[in-house]
Amino acid sequence: MATATPHHRAGRLTTLAYLFLLLSQNIAALLLLPLVLISAILTLTWIGLPFVILTSSLLRTLADSQRRTLTHLNPKNPLHSAYRPLPPTGITRRGTTIITDPATWKDLLWLISAVPSLALLTIPTTLLLHGTYHLLHLLHLTGPALYDFYTPTTPLQHLLLLTTALTLLTTGYLLLPPATDLYTRFNRLLLAPSEKARLTARVAHLATSRANTIDTQAAEIRRIERDLHDGAQARLVALGMNLGMAEHIVEQDPHTARAMLAEARETTRHALTELRALVRGIHPPVLVERGLHGAVHALALTHHLPITVTIDLHGRPADPVESAAYFAIAELLTNTAKHANATHARVHINHGKDRLVITITDNGQGGADPTNGTGLIGIQRRLDAFDGTMNITSPPGGPTIVTLEIPCALSSPKTSPSSETA
Repeated sequence: MATATPHHRAGRLTTLAYLFLLLSQNIAALLLLPLVLISAILTLTWIGLPFVILTSSLLRTLADSQRRTLTHLNPKNPLHSAYRPLPPTGITRRGTTIITDPATWKDLLWLISAVPSLALLTIPTTLLLHGTYHLLHLLHLTGPALYDFYTPTTPLQHLLLLTTALTLLTTGYLLLPPATDLYTRFNRLLLAPSEKARLTARVAHLATSRANTIDTQAAEIRRIERDLHDGAQARLVALGMNLGMAEHIVEQDPHTARAMLAEARETTRHALTELRALVRGIHPPVLVERGLHGAVHALALTHHLPITVTIDLHGRPADPVESAAYFAIAELLTNTAKHANATHARVHINHGKDRLVITITDNGQGGADPTNGTGLIGIQRRLDAFDGTMNITSPPGGPTIVTLEIPCALSSPKTSPSSETA
C-alpha cells in the first residue's frame, strides 16, 4: 500500500523561519486590537454592528492565518476553525451570530493574549538579532561604534565581542525550540475549537453535504430520465411503429416492408448505442471490471488531450468512492480540455493514511475559479458525500493543480485482482 511521507515537527531552522511569521501575525493582532475594542463599544448602539462584522472578518482571517502557521509547525496535529455559518443577509442576524458564537470570544481572548505571546517570541529573537549584529560588527559590516557608543580596538576586546556574539547566538538558538513550543501550546489552547463547537460545525457540514448529495442525486435522476425519454425511448417508439407498419404491408409491398425493417434494425443499433452511453454515464463497465486503475487509463487513452497517468493502489476503494473519483477525474479533464488551452495533463493517484489522493495537473493558462460555472462546485458536492476535499492551485498563466482527497480504505488485492496494474 502506498503510504504518505510521515510528518515531523519542524526543525530549528524551519522554526526560525516561522518565528518571524508568528511575530508579524502578533504585531498585526496588536494593531487590530484597538479596532476590535472600539467596535465592541459601538455595539451598545445599532451602528456598531457593521463594525463588528468588519472587524470579526479581519479577526477570523488573522486567527486562521495563525492556525495554518501552527499547523505547519506541527503537521501531526492540524488546527482548524469551527465558526458558526453566517446568515447570507441581514446585518442584525449576522452581527448577532458573530457575537453569540463562542469561537468569536476565543479569538478575542487570543487577540488580547498577543501581548504576552509577542513577549515570549521576542526573547530568542532579540538574542539572535543581537548576536548577529555583534558578528556583523566584527566583520566591519556596521558602523565604527557598537550601538553607537562602544568601539573595540584591542584584540582582547574583539575576542570578548566574539565571545558575547557566540553566547547570544547559542542562547537564542537553544531557547528557540522551548519558547516556540510554549507559544504553540498556549496559542493552540486558545485557537482550538471546543468539542461542542467542533461537533456543531461537523453537524452543519454533514447537513449541508447531505442536502447537496440529495440535490445531486435528484439532478442525476432527472438527467437519466431526460436521456431515456429523448433518446432510447423515442427510438424504441419509432421502432415499434416501423415494425407495426411493416407487419401490415409485408404482403402487399414486400420491398417497402424490407426497407422499413432495415430502418428498424438501424434504429435498434442507435438505441443500443445510446443505452450503452447512458449506462457508462451511470457506472462505466470498465470501472466494474478493471477498477479505478483500468478505468482512468481507458479514459486517458480515449481523451483527445495527451494525458500521463500514474497510479499506485494496492487494492480497490469501495464502489461508491471509486465511482465518485472516476467521474471527478473525468469532469476535471473535460474542464481542462474546454477551458485551460492545455497541451498536456497528468493524473496521479495513490493511497495513504486511509485517504485516496488524486492530483490532476495541466500546463494550461490557469485561472480556474470554482465560482465561474466550470463544474468545480459539482465535483466538490460529489466529494462532500464522502467527506472528501478539493484544493485548487491555479495562478494566472498556470499551471493548474487540483488535489482531491477522499477518506476510504482499500480492499485486499487478493480479493480484488482487477485492481492490479494492467
